[in-house]
Amino acid sequence: MSFPFADVSARSLTDLISLDGRRAVVTGAAQGLGKAIGARLAEAGADLLLVDLNEDAARAAAAELAERYGVRGLSTRADVTDTASVAATADLAIAELGGIDIWVNNAGIFPNAPVTMMPDEMWDATFAVNARGVFLGSREAARRMSTDGSGGVIINIISTAGVQVAFPGMTAYVGSKHAALGMTKSLAVDLAPLGIRVLGVAPSFVPTEGNLAAAKAGAEAAAAAGVEMPSLDVMNQSRIGRLGTPDDIARVVLFAASDLSMIMTGSTLLADAGETL
Repeated sequence: MSFPFADVSARSLTDLISLDGRRAVVTGAAQGLGKAIGARLAEAGADLLLVDLNEDAARAAAAELAERYGVRGLSTRADVTDTASVAATADLAIAELGGIDIWVNNAGIFPNAPVTMMPDEMWDATFAVNARGVFLGSREAARRMSTDGSGGVIINIISTAGVQVAFPGMTAYVGSKHAALGMTKSLAVDLAPLGIRVLGVAPSFVPTEGNLAAAKAGAEAAAAAGVEMPSLDVMNQSRIGRLGTPDDIARVVLFAASDLSMIMTGSTLLADAGETL
């Protein structure tokens, strides 16, 4: 069996990090971490398709990054839990960008509630976005990456919740992120013969708009029920004296997407400021 992964040892550092001519799809990309990832990929030369439920914000982000970095910047509204929606997104990338070289499964939700208070709907929604969404995105990307034999890279944004349990109230989230980490390993095995690498990036808590809103909503719901939930200070287990920023994580994703990481597949990179030590 042939495995089409080149030895890139003779190439320059500038060439290895360049994404010139590559096409990247990023889900959950209208703001926060997804937009930061799109920015670094575009800076390295990749054309972008930014995907989000918030179509207007995704369109604005794509236009901003295209103007800033001189790449093509497209956007679309898509639901990562819906097969037809994800397939249509992948088809759009083929039709408008000419292919898919990089697919970043970034879309995720961050609900929290004590297990005795957690409704079925919260559990189902969390797994639908954080686990099913990773599967659907990876499958549809791989189907299209493999048609011409050029391969590609799939990057799953996981979480330190995929390797540990940091605090109470996160049963659905932790379960879904453990699932995403496991899928990263299994997808790497399945897709290597197609020239597709699969990597995970696991950030610790990053105070993005979405994460802050979710943490606040969970704390308010718990307080209304007389249950004490952890503060944001509990989420900060950094060993370097500060929380991570979206760009801290985006730079790790850029490494994973580029040929600098050519020898890697199936791994999950801990972008956690030492939290999991």
